[in-house]
Amino acid sequence: MTVGKVYLVGAGPGDEKLITVYGRECLERADVVIYDRLVNRKLLRYAKPDAELLYCGKEPGRHDTVQQQIHEWLVEHARRGKTVVRLKGGDPCVFGRAGEEAEVLAKAGIPFEIVPGVTSGIAVPAYAGIPVTHRDYAASLAIVTGHRSERMDWKALAEGCDTIVVYMGAANLSDICRRLVAAGKPYDTPAAIIEWGTTERQRTVAAPLAALPAEAEKAGISHPAMIVIGDVVRLREVLQWFPEHQGGESVVYTES
Repeated sequence: MTVGKVYLVGAGPGDEKLITVYGRECLERADVVIYDRLVNRKLLRYAKPDAELLYCGKEPGRHDTVQQQIHEWLVEHARRGKTVVRLKGGDPCVFGRAGEEAEVLAKAGIPFEIVPGVTSGIAVPAYAGIPVTHRDYAASLAIVTGHRSERMDWKALAEGCDTIVVYMGAANLSDICRRLVAAGKPYDTPAAIIEWGTTERQRTVAAPLAALPAEAEKAGISHPAMIVIGDVVRLREVLQWFPEHQGGESVVYTES
């Protein structure tokens, strides 16, 4: 039997229209679609009526178990001659484990392609009126994960990066802000946390860095959420364009 092929596809940050043209084409010809918890379910309607849809949402504490199952599915279905789409939120190579999955496929001799997607760390702030770079405010950008704060060089981040974007940091927001201030980031640096970015559920809380955890807790902000830290957050006051969910208050940055 002919071996199939796997496409590691970025679905974009949430808005279904932000998937790439090629990503949608891959989805339309897939025999099997393995999709993440944060993928917009509306995208699944582009799959063939007889396509097999496999949900692989990762709950806290079960990431490694689920990831091993994903590896097995990718290899198993491709060896059966199937065209497989691994559909991931955002970009598959930005904290999406595409590198790990590609390694498994390469080792198994399975053909694959990586199909880039619109990454949440840039798109979500943009939908909140925050460009992550700007000639007057930010010439450097750091993209980090909020899961492993003990492995970060906080001093380098605090002193060397104009804009810091933190993925998966909602649960550790207080620790992240505390560590940055302790490492030298001014306590009144503009900061924001954006919940369910690019979707009809989007909410943004913006505040000085040291005050952000308390403001986010007051507003009931939870995951999925993106954190943005830097002077570019000030631009939200002028550039906010996307209508946000009215279920909670959107707090704009003010001078402390």
